[in-house]
Amino acid sequence: LRKREILKAIIDLASNDYLGLAENEKILDKAYTHAKKFSSHSAKASMLVNGYHPAHKLLEEYLKKINNFEEAIIIGSGFLANLAIFELGRKGDLFLVDSEYHASGIVGSKLTQAKVEFFKHNDLKDLKNKAKNYKSFKRVFVVVEGIYSMQGDLVSKEILDFAHKIGYLIIDEAHSVGVVGKSLLGVTDKYNLNPKKTIKIGTLGKALGSYGAYILANKEIILYLLNRAKSIIYTTALSPMDTLIAYYALVEIQENLNRFKKEIKIRQKTFNTNSLIKIIPAKSNEEVLKKQENLLKQNILIGAIRQP
Repeated sequence: LRKREILKAIIDLASNDYLGLAENEKILDKAYTHAKKFSSHSAKASMLVNGYHPAHKLLEEYLKKINNFEEAIIIGSGFLANLAIFELGRKGDLFLVDSEYHASGIVGSKLTQAKVEFFKHNDLKDLKNKAKNYKSFKRVFVVVEGIYSMQGDLVSKEILDFAHKIGYLIIDEAHSVGVVGKSLLGVTDKYNLNPKKTIKIGTLGKALGSYGAYILANKEIILYLLNRAKSIIYTTALSPMDTLIAYYALVEIQENLNRFKKEIKIRQKTFNTNSLIKIIPAKSNEEVLKKQENLLKQNILIGAIRQP
């Protein structure tokens, strides 16, 4: 049984606010001051009706520039972004999805007209086996995460290379943006991945301390999603305030890369992990809740992740 609780602790190790930007008042002040200049502080409608706001365009243009992608689109959440991305698949296409991919992608995979195959987590051999007939499909998409939220591990570089060899790479960078890469822009940045063969999903939550998501790809793919993806067409556009908070958070990261990289290295060394996710295994739901309770008594909050 799950319930909503407002949990407070001196040391917060449960959130995805990897860089502490959700508590950065300077970012909030900049976003608020900017938002006050607009006649409306709400999107008011879907993006295709009258919901496309100057704040959206500002962030999209900045994302394109720093990530070196041709086009970008802002969307309401990472969950909606994954629902949208699977609408790229048509009959005769193939999605090859890592078995540890986020639940939103699992839901999305059930909505596509394409064939969907799951391969063992981060296992190149099993991926190649599942892809042995890839030439018989019109288009092939390999779907991975940059850093896996439930494992804390980075995607294999060999899998990324293989994806580009047989088709398109779809990479969800929710937990890797702000954590890895020369400019802290994720795995696409770390390995300088080809933007023409890559579709990148990023979140405005997590390290950016806001809410919402974005998709980066070539112009044709973004235009297709804008015209076909139900989670873009039939939902109110993202709040301009959330968009501006994310924009100024990104600027803050880019202007202070060395400082953030030093802090990340300290945290990675402290928790002995290549990401900023540390997994503490437990034998049962009861045990993991007990671990959380004991640490909370010491003013340390961790996330108690249980089976659905």
